[in-house]
Amino acid sequence: MAMPIRTRSADNSEQGFVLVAVLWLLAALALLVTIFTVHLSASVRAVSLNDSALKTEALVSAGVELAAYRLQLADEEKRARQQLADKDKGTPEGAFHVRLSGTDISVSFITEAARIDLNAAPKELLSGLLTVLGASDDDAKEGADRIVGWRTKASPDNTTKEDALYQAAGRAYSPRQAPFAHVNELALVLGLTPALVERMMPYVTVFSGAAGVDVMVAPPEVIAALPGMTPLKLKQFLSDRGSLVDDTAAISAALGDQNGGANGGAAAGKSQAYRIRVTLRFPDGRETASEVVIGLQAKDDPYRVLSWQNDVPRIARARAEF
Repeated sequence: MAMPIRTRSADNSEQGFVLVAVLWLLAALALLVTIFTVHLSASVRAVSLNDSALKTEALVSAGVELAAYRLQLADEEKRARQQLADKDKGTPEGAFHVRLSGTDISVSFITEAARIDLNAAPKELLSGLLTVLGASDDDAKEGADRIVGWRTKASPDNTTKEDALYQAAGRAYSPRQAPFAHVNELALVLGLTPALVERMMPYVTVFSGAAGVDVMVAPPEVIAALPGMTPLKLKQFLSDRGSLVDDTAAISAALGDQNGGANGGAAAGKSQAYRIRVTLRFPDGRETASEVVIGLQAKDDPYRVLSWQNDVPRIARARAEF
């Protein structure tokens, strides 16, 4: 029986098939290598970013710890001075600079009583701030009423009234009628425009707990909001503030309130909450800032964090005409 003879064309066909298969395998391997390279590169970037974020958080925490330590020391020294009948308590603000892991850390801190507390401030102080920031007298009074209405606990007298105002304005929500949980809630308050809310942000807080403000460190806009304040009184007070003793009677007199009336009370704000700003400047030139609010004399810890915000913009206060 004759055996079939393999022709040259058949051999070439098999070789061509093998060559195509090899080329497909090489292409598949090349694709896998490309995918692996991209995945590895992405993983390296993710690890690098995560490492940078962890380092940033650690350095900010170090700045907060150092600021809290200094504030606690200052508080102890203040109590010691008070025992010696020394009324000069110092100003509750400060700044310092340290260098850790090749990174420059700039820390500044100031009492939260330098701001107006949305949950504690009287209506007159809230209205004054709105006026300073550009609202008309009528709009300022209405805005202050609505802020107080938002934070005031519901009762048979005010629940229906506040709800009706929001419903009439076409709002799909009712006022909280409980303390502000965050200053951003101002954007929900009836009668406050987005522009006005944005201008208010550098001057308000929910962490002070004080009805008044600490005029020894408060910005001019906050002092200008005090009842009865005039441009002339404000200018004189700011000029004299550096030489004043931190005493309620002396401050009231400097504010032009000889009898310690409305301004005396509004200027007496004290708080155990502090706002700390930590700015990091890395060796590669990058810079980032974080803002942390802490409360001293926490129950179980030296302090507790009330608010933490990373990547905060540079300080830019609203311009107001006095």
